[in-house]
Amino acid sequence: MGLIQKVLKTEIQFLIIKKMSTKKSKIEHLIQEYLIDEGILKERSPDPKSELDFGFIFTFPPGPNSQKMSVFKPKNKSFIIIAIRTEISKSQINALNSGKENKVFQFFSDLRKFLLIKEVYFRINTKDYRFEIHKQFFPDRNEYISKNSFYNGIQKVYYCFYYSSILLSEHCSGKEIPSKTFGPEFDLSLYS
Repeated sequence: MGLIQKVLKTEIQFLIIKKMSTKKSKIEHLIQEYLIDEGILKERSPDPKSELDFGFIFTFPPGPNSQKMSVFKPKNKSFIIIAIRTEISKSQINALNSGKENKVFQFFSDLRKFLLIKEVYFRINTKDYRFEIHKQFFPDRNEYISKNSFYNGIQKVYYCFYYSSILLSEHCSGKEIPSKTFGPEFDLSLYS
């Protein structure tokens, strides 16, 4: 094979790879469509290290109680992940570290047990006071996940986050929550 043929072959391979990398997969298109349909898509996930096939940042639920969440597909994996990340605030860290008992350990221990029961993946970084909650989905061979299954996954991750926030507030307050009084914190209308 001559030099010109080798150069042309290399250029053609490069163009084919480039075209494939800009083409959206079926699952990427489907997930983006689901997020747009509900009006919660915010942006594409930045991926400076190119570790993802795709990723989106969205807010859920729609309305004033929404939280930033993400959905992404790692490169060379057959699953997608719905995730929410939480960093505990300085004031909450101070509250957890105050007093004689080890409230930091107790909070993360209680959180871990809860997330295990809910059958979600998680990462807890006790050193930096952060945690992540993940739900994995495996699309079928046609790269399909039903909208209902996808949104059930989003809700599961969100409700785990919501419960973890309640748990954190209880551990930070250092006192028992009276069961006889219902205040605005008991409003579970997430779409108001």
